[in-house]
Amino acid sequence: MSLYLVSSLNFGRDSARYWELIAVLAVVSVVLERILYRRLYRASDLDQVLLTIGLAFISVAAAAWFFGTIQQPIQTPAFLRGPVEFLGLGLGKYRLFLIGTALAVTVVLVAGLEYTRFGAMVRAAVDNQRMARGLGIDVDLTFAATFALGSGLAGLGGALAIDIVGLDPNFSFTYLVYVLIIVAVGGLGSIAGSFAAATLIGISDVAGKYYVPGLGAFLIYLVMIALLMWRPAGLFGRRS
Repeated sequence: MSLYLVSSLNFGRDSARYWELIAVLAVVSVVLERILYRRLYRASDLDQVLLTIGLAFISVAAAAWFFGTIQQPIQTPAFLRGPVEFLGLGLGKYRLFLIGTALAVTVVLVAGLEYTRFGAMVRAAVDNQRMARGLGIDVDLTFAATFALGSGLAGLGGALAIDIVGLDPNFSFTYLVYVLIIVAVGGLGSIAGSFAAATLIGISDVAGKYYVPGLGAFLIYLVMIALLMWRPAGLFGRRS
């Protein structure tokens, strides 16, 4: 639903409102975390995934109710339109902007989790909640802050990608399978794994459609099966 609101904002003139919307999304996610997700922290990963998928269906239905089912037009800022010539290739400015943003966010997240006090608190709380509480860490607050950060970044990613994926209520269903594949291939709890998996799956998807059109999008499933047979816990996942 938040993506429909973002579509009416301009990256330049309305940038303040844009970030306010991301902040609102993060706050709303804290409420969901306290009411729903906190009850499932000790449940299986499958239970948490099923809850998330259920909330996605509810969000899509709510967006369709409030905004309708017609795809909304998107206007990309002028400085991000058109191609950039590089070695005889025409590279889209907006796609380069997305790649640069993704790299910057990944670096900041990895550095934050590995080299800051908050990152150490998150890792400690995930590995052993009881020990973390004994050391004086507020595990509930840490989880809530982490959930808000993740939800805000999810809203940011979805909003930035609107120009490519299109803005309609069902767009999340189209890419939900890709998200699950990336998490499974990259490994749970690994930002670097998710980044590597997203890059590998994205390249495989485009290359398959271009060089092997007969297979089409099925190639990414072959890549997923091969990688999970090689590393069942994912590229950077840890065995439980």
